[in-house]
Amino acid sequence: MMTSVDTDLIRVLADPLRLRIVTLLAKEMLCTTHLVEETGARQTNLSNHLRVLREAGVVETEPCGRFTYYRLKPDVIASLAGQFAEMAESARTAADNKRSCP
Repeated sequence: MMTSVDTDLIRVLADPLRLRIVTLLAKEMLCTTHLVEETGARQTNLSNHLRVLREAGVVETEPCGRFTYYRLKPDVIASLAGQFAEMAESARTAADNKRSCP
């Protein structure tokens, strides 16, 4: 049975900068300073995007002295990937289904 795709999470990840942040965090934990260097975004803009990702449950923080490191929560991404995989499987099995027009 196919579940619906988490549209709120898709909206969060649809922003190019947030997707870039998630891609970077998939490789390693980074602090805001690292993310500013990697993305070229302003620190305040980056902090706002990190807040959105945190509130959506995509990333979590780890304090380290005066810095805050960000870590991707892989289970959230895996869940979304699973939802898309279910949708793809449903499309494969429904390829010959066609509803009649009235």
